[in-house]
Order: sequence, then C-alpha cells, then structure tokens
Amino acid sequence: MQANDLRPGAAVLISGQIYLVTDFQHHTPGNKRAFIQATLQSLKTGKIIQQRFSSTEEVEEADLESKKFQYLYHDQQGYHFMDLEDYHSFPLSETFVGDKKYYLKENDEVTIDFHDGNPILIEIPNHVFLKITESPPWVKGDSVSNNMKPAVLETGLKIQVPIFIGEGAIVKVDTRTGGYLGKQ
Repeated sequence: MQANDLRPGAAVLISGQIYLVTDFQHHTPGNKRAFIQATLQSLKTGKIIQQRFSSTEEVEEADLESKKFQYLYHDQQGYHFMDLEDYHSFPLSETFVGDKKYYLKENDEVTIDFHDGNPILIEIPNHVFLKITESPPWVKGDSVSNNMKPAVLETGLKIQVPIFIGEGAIVKVDTRTGGYLGKQ
C-alpha cells in the first residue's frame, strides 16, 4: 500500500515489527514534496513512534486474520476466550488484554486479530453497557458547582456520571475514551 492510503486502524510492518496507525497527517509544504506524518503504536511493546513517509512510498501492510470470540471468564491464568467457530477456548494474559478488561463482561463477543497464528490485538465495540455498583448519593447543593459524580462500574472501571444516576443503573460507556455516554 502507498503511504497516502494509510488510515487510523491500519496495521503495517516496519523493520519486522507490527504497528497500528493511530493518527496520520498529510503535509504539503510550499515548494517541497508532500509527505505523510504518521503516529504508530507497536502492537508488541505498546511504544508509540512518529514516522515520516514520502507520499508515494510503499508501506508493507500486515496480514491480519480476524476471528470472533466470546469472552468467558477471568482467573489466575488470564482472560479466557472461546472461538465461536470451533468452540476452542484459550487464555490471554492480563498484560495482553490491558485496559480493555474494564469493558469485558462474561459472554461478550470480541474480535481478536492474529498475525502468523499469534494473537496481537483485541477489538472491542466502541461502546458498552455496564452496571453501576458504587456511587455516592447526591447531596443537595452539589449541583451548583459540579454536575458529575464518581461511579464504579461492575468491571471495576471508574467514571464520572451525572448526579441523578444512582447505584444499579446501567450506563453506556465509550470504550475509546472511558467516558459516560448515556443511560440505558
């Protein structure tokens, strides 16, 4: 693929490492040649780098195989997932799952991308619905200075919610920002 075709979410191979494009900008300085400035995140280490490409430069696209899985449970071995085609289950480590653990509930479906048979990325939906397990009660007078209050969700995620939402409510959460989107 040419550097002009890079988009956020694309996986590319650079020096034998797989990187995920998180951001890119096309620059055309006055009398100079156009170039692409890309922000890349290593899927192996998580390290973020800046890379500059000529706009016509060839970039090697990583060959990823995506499969649907169901999240089963978490134990000392890690987070267990089941392949929805052959019902084979396997654990993934806590470091591999990372902060996405806060958006996983039992029986949720996710997509896992593989490269050369090894899992490299978990894709979760852009929003999920989670139940509030802890939230302090609203106190009259709080609304003058702050319309939000802290809440802990069933997965352990801590977010800010409007003061009128209490424990037991189900809220919609943006998985990209970790922010409150609405009430179910």
